[in-house]
Amino acid sequence: MADSKPLPSLDWDPVAAEALLRDVFGVVVDEVIWKGTSASEKVCEWKEPEELKQLLDLELRSQGESKEQILERCQAVIRYSVKTCHPRFFNQLFSGLDPHALAGRIVTESLNTSQYTYEIAPVFVLMEEEVLKKLRALVGWSSGDGVFCPGGSISNMYAVNLARYQRFPDCKQKGLRALPPLALFTTKECHYSIKKGAAFLGLGTDSVRVVKADERGKMIPEDLERQISLAEAEGAVPFLVSATSGTTVLGAFDPLEAIADVCQRRGLWLHVDAAWGGSVLLSQTHRHLLDGIQRADSVAWNPHKLLTAGLQCSALLLRDTTNLLKRCHGSQASYLFQQDKFYDVALDTGDKVVQCGRRVDCLKLWLMWKAQGGQGLERRVNQAFALARYLAEEMKKREGFELVMEPEFVNVCFWFVPPSLRGKQESLDYSERLAKVAPVLKERMVKEGSMMIGYQPHGTRGNFFRLIVANPALTQADMDFLLNELERLGQDL
Repeated sequence: MADSKPLPSLDWDPVAAEALLRDVFGVVVDEVIWKGTSASEKVCEWKEPEELKQLLDLELRSQGESKEQILERCQAVIRYSVKTCHPRFFNQLFSGLDPHALAGRIVTESLNTSQYTYEIAPVFVLMEEEVLKKLRALVGWSSGDGVFCPGGSISNMYAVNLARYQRFPDCKQKGLRALPPLALFTTKECHYSIKKGAAFLGLGTDSVRVVKADERGKMIPEDLERQISLAEAEGAVPFLVSATSGTTVLGAFDPLEAIADVCQRRGLWLHVDAAWGGSVLLSQTHRHLLDGIQRADSVAWNPHKLLTAGLQCSALLLRDTTNLLKRCHGSQASYLFQQDKFYDVALDTGDKVVQCGRRVDCLKLWLMWKAQGGQGLERRVNQAFALARYLAEEMKKREGFELVMEPEFVNVCFWFVPPSLRGKQESLDYSERLAKVAPVLKERMVKEGSMMIGYQPHGTRGNFFRLIVANPALTQADMDFLLNELERLGQDL
């Protein structure tokens, strides 16, 4: 890093500001878009925390720095960050880089507006409603409501809050004292935000009743019925069922038609957490996995995952047409939501959410959809399914790879069985030893920077890899590489 010199303020110097931004954008194009997506480059350059702190020089000082130093800062940040757009990044439910979505994100950040009133975000208020209308249509609704949320966890929490308010509207004013003991139902495969949401909303985690799932991780509707009856017998009031379309680990899709039948008979709100699997609705080939979703009351869907819209892009969709979102969350702040404005105040959507300031999350999806079209996005989804199937079939041909189960979605779950454990399945310590393999391989791949794959234990199963096939840039060659790389990294184990 160059010696520190006082930096003249750029606050009122548009020429210097333009020069800085052009240089920064150049760094981004070179280091993130080109190198970050190149299979010949590392996914990450691992450093231990103390060393990384020194390399980044994180301390904030009283004196500013020169443009050259700021560019070096940007280069260092990029160098030591994980390249989630890299074709060998399989670690999360999001990956890849869509240039049109990125363009939308750049425009969004540059305009720096808040999506709460039409007067300061006219383009984005209209755009958000059009995008939400399109997503609702794919669910199967001709009308309804919705909002973009800061992540799928918040979408799920909003759904719980809305279901509670619809059943007990007095709770908005009177709080928990207006409520009897409540019960909501989901499986152990659900996203952890359901339990977090129950705690955050004051229901308590004990209010979450766990419904049994089958061996593939799908909710068993008969046990849902049993758990509802059991909750009622214990004096609780059932109010919501949260089904999952695309579970986080196994990629399971709950049987929505049968679950909807139970909810209809019992008068319960049906929420579908399709944060991960919702984008499958774009595929005519695979959308049957979500059959029955049109019967839900609410749906969470994250286009930033399988569609590669970029973090964050998380929609909560509602079948409701009674303005439930505003009635539940609104507080009519008079300095924002004046009722005597010169335009239709129904366009002020800020009172639909708990937030005040809300970032624009619709432009990146809208721009990507404009560029790709629904057909292009459908091909993207279908390609991910095809590559996941290719990978699973290739694993069956190689010694040392064992599928946890046949993938139904683009989550490929498997064990790598190293040479020393092959043929030893009958050994008493086999499972214990096998569970230690994934953490060792994860450390090796990360420190070499060759790829990133997630792992976890699951129920009675010891650690196994969960590989996500979502990056639209992936090819069969990338699938072959990861198999070869696991064999190389694990050959001495």
